[in-house]
Amino acid sequence: MQLPVRLVWPLLWACLLSVPAAALAESLSGWHACFKAGRYLENAPPPSGRHYAPSREVDILHQKLEVTPDFEKRSVAGKIQIDFQPIAKPLELLKLDAVRLSVEAVQSSHAIRAWDNTGEFLRIHFQEPIAAGSSNWIRIVYQADEPDKGLYFRTPAQGYKPGDTHLWTQGEMHEARHWYPSYDYPNEKFTTEMVCHVRAGMVALSNGRLVSQSTNKATGLVAWHWLQDKPHVNYLVTLCAGYFEKIEDVKGGVALAFWTPPSQIAFARNSFAGTRAMLDFFEKETGVPYPWARYDQVVVDDFTWGGMENTTQTTLTDKTLFPDELSGTRTSVPLVAHELAHQWFGNYVTTKDWSHIWLNEGFATYYEALYTEHAKGRDEFLYEMLGNARSILSQPNDILPVVFRAYKSPEEQFGYRAYPKGAWILHMLRNQLGPDLYRKCVHEHLRRHALDNATTEDFVGIVEELSGRDWDQFFDQYAYHAHHPELKAAYDWDEKSRLAKLSIQQTQKLGPTVLLFSVPLKVRFKADGKLHDMIAHVSKGAEDFYFSLPARPEWVRIDPEFGWLAQVEFSPPAEMIHKQLVEKGDVIGRVFAVENLGRRQDATSVERLRQTLQNDSFWGVRLEAAKALTQIHTKTARTALIQSIRQPDARVRQEVVRGIASFYSGDTPETLRRALENESNPDVQAVALRALAAYPHIHTREILTEKLKSKSYKQRLAQAAIETIRAQRDPFFIEPLMQVLRERESEFTSAAFAEGLQTLARLAADLESKGPSREFILPHLRHPKQVVQLAAIRALAELGDPQALPAINTFVVEMKDSPRRKAAEEAMRDLRSRRRPAEEVNTLRQEVLDLQKQQRELQQKFDELRKRTEALTTPGASKPAPARNKPSSNRGSR
Repeated sequence: MQLPVRLVWPLLWACLLSVPAAALAESLSGWHACFKAGRYLENAPPPSGRHYAPSREVDILHQKLEVTPDFEKRSVAGKIQIDFQPIAKPLELLKLDAVRLSVEAVQSSHAIRAWDNTGEFLRIHFQEPIAAGSSNWIRIVYQADEPDKGLYFRTPAQGYKPGDTHLWTQGEMHEARHWYPSYDYPNEKFTTEMVCHVRAGMVALSNGRLVSQSTNKATGLVAWHWLQDKPHVNYLVTLCAGYFEKIEDVKGGVALAFWTPPSQIAFARNSFAGTRAMLDFFEKETGVPYPWARYDQVVVDDFTWGGMENTTQTTLTDKTLFPDELSGTRTSVPLVAHELAHQWFGNYVTTKDWSHIWLNEGFATYYEALYTEHAKGRDEFLYEMLGNARSILSQPNDILPVVFRAYKSPEEQFGYRAYPKGAWILHMLRNQLGPDLYRKCVHEHLRRHALDNATTEDFVGIVEELSGRDWDQFFDQYAYHAHHPELKAAYDWDEKSRLAKLSIQQTQKLGPTVLLFSVPLKVRFKADGKLHDMIAHVSKGAEDFYFSLPARPEWVRIDPEFGWLAQVEFSPPAEMIHKQLVEKGDVIGRVFAVENLGRRQDATSVERLRQTLQNDSFWGVRLEAAKALTQIHTKTARTALIQSIRQPDARVRQEVVRGIASFYSGDTPETLRRALENESNPDVQAVALRALAAYPHIHTREILTEKLKSKSYKQRLAQAAIETIRAQRDPFFIEPLMQVLRERESEFTSAAFAEGLQTLARLAADLESKGPSREFILPHLRHPKQVVQLAAIRALAELGDPQALPAINTFVVEMKDSPRRKAAEEAMRDLRSRRRPAEEVNTLRQEVLDLQKQQRELQQKFDELRKRTEALTTPGASKPAPARNKPSSNRGSR
């Protein structure tokens, strides 16, 4: 909408005159609220603060996107056609999400009256309302120049390897709107096409099946044409284009491929292995054949997530790759299984809105664990579920439910409540239903909502229908309310009556979203050589339960099948713990016994833990024993760790080395040095290397210098040396570190190089002469990688050199949500807090003079703008050219 000319003048004048004052306020206090305050008004949350899916006024049938990326300019020229039908009433206005896109033309099968591009939305006004149920299309020509989100380039100009040039996209949650106009919410599904034009030698990969590949003789560009012929949601649309190489496989007619940038293809096999077996398992477990045309996995540089389950084509972080020497501590299996499970849970059936995201992420997390059970056995599965439980139980102040609408941003939903707690809801459900009935419920969920959306209520309805049971209380407790039971249990035995007494209290802090839980808790006793299972129906704040047994039990286990999400504080007598510690069929019981012994410091407990660390059959129990000995932290515990350093499992060795390192002792550096010499796994070596930070320089300089200059996969050891050097703050390493960063930048990951810059600043922070370090860091303020830019800003703040202020100040004029601006404002506050008052006054005086100069320049621009506007509004003056984004009313016109 255009404002009348009489209203433009006061607004222009107010904005122009307010700039210097706003800039001054910003430079002094970091406050800035001007120019973007109104931009998100249209997209603000509802007054209630609760979020719901938007109404679907149209049914989108198909979306065809044709793009030509420019790798030098990091932009994309695009054309998109969207086929749609109004659903229930005539349509006058179609609104699409489009963030900071330059829209050049809009055409339609129906006459357009006007269209406008707000920077957040593209709004298309039709000449006449479009009848409900009628088929229509719109075509949009647009340009996305260096989008902030959604489309990410990885080019040599950004510091990436020339032979690995590529781009990748990310849709979830609402990033697609940053690189093409669309309906960008998960409650709408449609088929899609992607045509991408790239230079010869590159590949372009997208959803579905490859329709054609053709070369334009005039431009030399190759068009890759993909069709996704089953509907999916907008955030699952993907494009990966550039230089990639692949390895391939096939499973039952489904083509499988694993792509990486060429320089990393040698490591692809370790991460790709197992994909075929996973697909086979998920088909059998769900009862639903793989529903898509193919399954590719594409590894990209510096991905913002671990993985993204785009339909038929998952994007993976390059961090998942690893060489053979790291196979003892690294695996891609959980990530690969999680993303593959999403092809059923999240893609085939998709959450209706972000409040139900656990239906995507909880299912994928649980089926990742179920594959572990299938591939590695029950103990591995339970230990994985223990890890999931710990990530939930470690949140004592959790007062938000899994199904939650009052979030500020959708990103808030993607945390432990959606992933591990969602998985635990399914685990508890499966434990109560039994595997067969549970499998039947999940199969029906997938069948009934195939290629559609679903909510928690939809899933619960199916479970109730097929089980014949009411599940309101269960889901009310664990999905619609927050937290989990915190149970404090005490055991007693009455020999005369042969009754075992179990007193259970619920100790969680109650509130509007945290209730008392009602849980049928299984309790297992071993008495007379037999197992006796009883049920304690926990529902009150404090209760006593009595169980008749034939003899005094050898041990007692609460929730022996690990079927309930609950924090259980229970310390049975020592003799029970010792017997539980060797119970071969109960891996979680052995872990809990280890945890109990870790809270004691007596010699017997230490010896039992040493024996467990050296002899238990399961690596996870041995690892827990190493943690427990570290927690005890006595001389005998340290000795037990040193005696147990020879472990067949690298994960356990790593934990033992970490435990030894936690004891400050004069002979620890030599112990760690031997570990470094005898260890072949770089991850374990890195733990030993970091531990040297606590010891005098005389013990560490030689080995740190050696490892700083060493070569390893992605410079893992050099990075560990940098982290150790940072902790020691030894200025001796300034020159060696600068040399390594200068000569070997391309060999480090972006994050590791950024860490190097900040380490350099810390080493020089206490020196009088900061110039060399400052001059080394300053050029990286304009580094092509943002992570390095941010590190350079923070490094200059850590350096504490006021001479860096002018350079940092150049970033505070960026847009309010710019990460560089936020880092710069924080850095300036930090630096100014360290300066003497006289320096502050002098600097402030100069800033005021600079702002006055800016105001004079703005006044000149204002005068020129006023004259131009007067000329336009004067009768007889020349008419302006037609607006670029205002089409005529003719059908198909701009």
